[in-house]
Amino acid sequence: MPPSDYRHPVTDAHAAASPALTCATPDGVELAVYDFGGTGPDLLLVHATGFCAGVLLPLATALSDRFRCHALDLRGHGRSGRPPDGDYTWSGFGTDVLTVVDRLGLEGTAAFGHSCGGASLLLAEQGRPGTFRGLYLFEPVVLPDRPVPFPLEENPLSKGARRRRETFPSSEDAFVNFSSKPPFGDLDPDVLRRYVEDGFEVVPSIEGGDGQEIRLRCRRDDEAEVYVHGFANGVFARLPEVRCPTTFAYGERTDAFGPEVMTADAARVPQSTVSSFPELSHFGPLERPADVAAAVLRALGAPDGTPSP
Repeated sequence: MPPSDYRHPVTDAHAAASPALTCATPDGVELAVYDFGGTGPDLLLVHATGFCAGVLLPLATALSDRFRCHALDLRGHGRSGRPPDGDYTWSGFGTDVLTVVDRLGLEGTAAFGHSCGGASLLLAEQGRPGTFRGLYLFEPVVLPDRPVPFPLEENPLSKGARRRRETFPSSEDAFVNFSSKPPFGDLDPDVLRRYVEDGFEVVPSIEGGDGQEIRLRCRRDDEAEVYVHGFANGVFARLPEVRCPTTFAYGERTDAFGPEVMTADAARVPQSTVSSFPELSHFGPLERPADVAAAVLRALGAPDGTPSP
């Protein structure tokens, strides 16, 4: 169970979140941990690359009648610190998850992960079998072992991240900008608001004086480094070590990790299920959090991790 001084539920979809606590990893990264509230067994939520815990609050709200939801900002994201050595090898994300599990006393709980967050949960379970009683993973970044057709540092996702706009005059300017184009324009409005409020920080304006602007907390060069290491995260080879019931879900409109990859991943996990969402993309949990929450409830709703009726 979480410590008695931890409860600080985040419930306002239009205000910046405050961590309920922070904790340090063995390699010296300070992690921000959030209490999203709810009633029932504990459920840990882990976000995708470039995002932050706050974007999963609408999902947590839809789960709150059945779960008490917790979340963390992975290293280099949100309000968590950057690795001191600048190393974004994905084993560090597994360390982040295990650090929070230990700090909150969540051993044997269920967990949900999106994209990088899904891979992070698998890394944690592989590093310490039995950490989770069940996993629901929406397009985890777990690619079958095969050569990639480009140098890792030149992959398209890294190139795109390095071109990302980092600053805006205000949160409202950022919200309007993101609302006007995909993929952010397809996100649930409350999710997008959380991204703008929690994924940016106020900094002095580059124009000087007393002006201010907002800047991405996940710096674009850091995000690019995360993508560099994502294609060689080592998760696929160790999937048979994952013994808890695991759902691999994907959006049928995805341009990332669709049925072929999810089926190949699931085939290596002894207790696995593949699930699809016809109208969603890779960003499904952020597009229709209530629909994804309903599927999570069916998969993880029972205390022993077995599907709910």
